[in-house]
Amino acid sequence: MTLLFASTTAACLVVLAAVAVRIDAQSRRSGLDHEVGSRATGLSRAVWFDAGTLHLEPLREDELAQGAQVLAVLEAVPGQAPSVRHVVPARFGLPDQDRLDGVWRSILEDQGTVLVSAPSADGGRLRWAAAPVWDDDRIGAAVLVGTELARSEHDHQVLVRWLALGCTALVCCAAAVGHLLSGRAMRPALRGLGQQEQFLAEAAHELRTPLATLRLVVERGGSSDEALRLVDRLSRLVTGLLARARMEAGAQQAELIPLRLDQLVETTVEELPDHDSVTVSGEPVVVHGDPDLLAQAVRNLVENAQRHGGPAGSPVEVTVAPGLVTVRDHGAGVPLADRERVFARGVTRGDTRGATTRSGPASGAEGSDAPSGTGAGLAIVRWVAELHHGSARLTDAPGGGLLAELRLPPSPSPASSSSSHEGPGTVGA
Repeated sequence: MTLLFASTTAACLVVLAAVAVRIDAQSRRSGLDHEVGSRATGLSRAVWFDAGTLHLEPLREDELAQGAQVLAVLEAVPGQAPSVRHVVPARFGLPDQDRLDGVWRSILEDQGTVLVSAPSADGGRLRWAAAPVWDDDRIGAAVLVGTELARSEHDHQVLVRWLALGCTALVCCAAAVGHLLSGRAMRPALRGLGQQEQFLAEAAHELRTPLATLRLVVERGGSSDEALRLVDRLSRLVTGLLARARMEAGAQQAELIPLRLDQLVETTVEELPDHDSVTVSGEPVVVHGDPDLLAQAVRNLVENAQRHGGPAGSPVEVTVAPGLVTVRDHGAGVPLADRERVFARGVTRGDTRGATTRSGPASGAEGSDAPSGTGAGLAIVRWVAELHHGSARLTDAPGGGLLAELRLPPSPSPASSSSSHEGPGTVGA
């Protein structure tokens, strides 16, 4: 885009510069022709014939004659070639005889002032104007005035150089401005493309586990109830992913509804493929939130604890308290200096232990021994917490292990609690 912007600007400037150069050349030529033509015409009126004798005395005092660079008078007898009667400053400043004869013939043909370009005898390039002097009804002489083209051409070349420098500077400025504007225009698109790629990677990993479980259930001839439960989970995952993508893009606002947080956590844990080692305890808690996003955050925390909280099958405790969900594992934990960094996208909990790969599914199950993933599980947890005006952090668990906390503001109204008991639909799990 920068090259396109700069090349377009350069093409326009080149056209404008070419037009300016052409107009300047024509203007200078017209001005030069007007100057020498007017001088020659004025001097031709200052001299005259008297009984066939040409009087040149006025040329010695006329200001037009004194200001001419080259001045000459041609006089011709009928039937003969013209002869030079008066030359200022010197004879070598005139064109050669053949060109003088050509100028004389042009005057006789046009019966008026003639403008020609011809070199002088010393090699200079001059612009000549020849005005006729009448002897009764015939042209008996001509006043020839010449001016050098070098001065006008020098000024023209100076203009051309300034135009070239100016156009180059303007093209450079246009390229810089184009680079700045194209960068500003492309950065949001590139950022959106990166977000889209991140979302696709996360969505693929979110859906991989339930799809694999559903396939195992079907292959092993499992019950239709279990298959339906997995299909419902897939539907909720897709709905949550789309809602999160729209909210991150600013196309949709979060719709927070009153829900039972304890019931949502229990349902989310039960849907995990390896939920036997997970225990849930707590009390009835009502919060305002998005059930799909909160379920995804809880699932990320639990699966993160399952993967990094020690060997496979290690116990994981989930506790629900007013405005708080805690997930405890019994793993090696995370160094204090890295507890904020693991909430960044692309950083996995396994990275903090010196892992060479940024791995782990989008659900939060990251680790050095995990299959390749997006490393966005804990980042999603924090994003969901901040969306609900809450927070997420990691602390040391009493007796060892790591304690992950998801803090949410409690329900602002007790009346919401009674409405949330009406059925599981308010949980949204």
